[in-house]
Amino acid sequence: MDGRPLKVGGYTPFSTTDYPGHLSAVVFVQGCPWRCGYCHNPHLQQRTRDSPLSWSALLAGLERRVGLLDAVVFCGGEATMDPTLGDAIAQVRALGFKVGLETACIYPDRLKPLLQALDWVGFDVKAPFARYAEITGVAGSGEPARESVEAILASGVDYECRTTVHPAQLPAATLIELAATLAGMGVNNYALQEFRATGCADEALVAAAIAGYPGGDTLAKIAPMFPRFTMRRGH
Repeated sequence: MDGRPLKVGGYTPFSTTDYPGHLSAVVFVQGCPWRCGYCHNPHLQQRTRDSPLSWSALLAGLERRVGLLDAVVFCGGEATMDPTLGDAIAQVRALGFKVGLETACIYPDRLKPLLQALDWVGFDVKAPFARYAEITGVAGSGEPARESVEAILASGVDYECRTTVHPAQLPAATLIELAATLAGMGVNNYALQEFRATGCADEALVAAAIAGYPGGDTLAKIAPMFPRFTMRRGH
């Protein structure tokens, strides 16, 4: 055990949407090194000196809810940024819960050792890998994302791959290119998520959003690439 507590910035006690098909609690871990304009959890980007919520208290609460919940999902921020995430996953699994992780695929070397302890991963692919810096604001961010995706697919863990779509960042041709790349890598469960203005601090992105994007013609080209495909509106 690392000895330090998980830095928890938020908590949802009941969710029917974060782990598909299961009733879960959601733990929001502090910290993210990327600055994506459409981020709807910008308050979780910084890691404070002390944890806003007590992980030990949350864990005790989860123990009391054994039999009432199916799973616990760790997200963020970027949960893999926290060096104690592996300990937290082990503690939750010891209580008998399934464990899910939502990740932006930032730290492949931290993600890989965790995969064998996970039951499900929801992972974001933000753009064609060569264009990642346009979204994240961080040079070279596409390569760790690619490496993380490859590791998730190779692990055999259940997953959903998803992309948040905004017409200014991912025009139709780029979106189709990205979908073809992911299908070629072996992704078989893919979801597009419509840009959500709620919580977005980038006024230019909010102003440039187009309701109903991407349209039916683009979706008709992407959907056949994947055995399982979802267009999630108003997520």
